[in-house]
Amino acid sequence: MTEDIKREENIVYKKPTLMNDTPMHYCPGCSHGVVHKLIAEIIEEMGMTEKTVAISPVGCAVFAYNYLDIDWQEAAHGRAPALATAVKRLWPEHLVFTYQGDGDMASIGACETIHALNRGENICMILINNSIYGMTGGQMAPTTLVGQKTSTCPYGREPEIHGYPLSVTKLAAELEGTCYVTRQTVDTVAAIRKTKAALRKAFEYSMDKRGSSLVEIISTCSSGWKLSPSKANEWMRENVLPLYPVGDLKNTPNI
Repeated sequence: MTEDIKREENIVYKKPTLMNDTPMHYCPGCSHGVVHKLIAEIIEEMGMTEKTVAISPVGCAVFAYNYLDIDWQEAAHGRAPALATAVKRLWPEHLVFTYQGDGDMASIGACETIHALNRGENICMILINNSIYGMTGGQMAPTTLVGQKTSTCPYGREPEIHGYPLSVTKLAAELEGTCYVTRQTVDTVAAIRKTKAALRKAFEYSMDKRGSSLVEIISTCSSGWKLSPSKANEWMRENVLPLYPVGDLKNTPNI
């Protein structure tokens, strides 16, 4: 009876084959796990299991290699785009992407990011934006909202002191080397499906040598925000998405 239920036509959902059984270290409600699942599904569907190299630098996703059974390279803080550039130029037939947090890509890695995108490197950069430094103690990040409280701006971010939030996707959309720039989220089932479609498009564009792609995924940080997972999603919708609205900022498929 059990084997009969397991027949292919009866399967509604199964774990992606590229996801390992290693328990994840992410906090409850963290968006990383959902994005990992989407990436695993897409790589398998594209038939790129043996020809994918992912780059992760310092941040919450530094141990991503434990969860996805693909080739990974570790980069110094902020330097993932430089390493991805080298890998893609050496192995142009491989799918190469970076997986970075906003504290990494928008801060110490801003220079690497902008120049790699502007050169039109045939890579995809995935930005997990939770508007905070999640791994190291909840400090203010370049993406932190005006008025948002963090461990290093306990009274809220003030533009006169800390400057304004930085939108990496807006900058990327203005660069000649980018072919696809989008901002998505994973807070609902519908949003997850849209994010998967966006990631698939970015991966396909990189394999078609159309230039650089940037997929920003607005995420929550329950621990850093000091909220429950459900409340974190509510706070994100009410406060973060008005500043960082979802949707495509640039899509030039005919490059």
